[in-house]
Amino acid sequence: MEELFKALSEKVRLRMMALLLEHEMCVCEIACVLKLTQSKASRHLSELRQSGILESYKSAQWTYYRASEQFKTKHTLLWEYLNTELKKPDIYPEDQAAYERCKIKNICDCGFKPH
Repeated sequence: MEELFKALSEKVRLRMMALLLEHEMCVCEIACVLKLTQSKASRHLSELRQSGILESYKSAQWTYYRASEQFKTKHTLLWEYLNTELKKPDIYPEDQAAYERCKIKNICDCGFKPH
């Protein structure tokens, strides 16, 4: 339990979670949207994955992240809370707009295609 809440205690990770509520994303796209280096984005995403909140898979050299189905099932009330509350902060619309810009401009070099 401690690891779970520790992973959610960082603002950048909460912003990542807000994006991943709606989209499956690769590291380079998350880095683009949040204006992070890929290594910094990867470190934060690893924390979320290790806590069980996210799951990942590789396609070629790129890693894609999405909310863990097991987490959603095991922590239904917390998942519902996150799904509602993470969309409220002032930054959420800005991050969603940045996501759309990245998608339109095809900034990501990994061939990102949401499933």
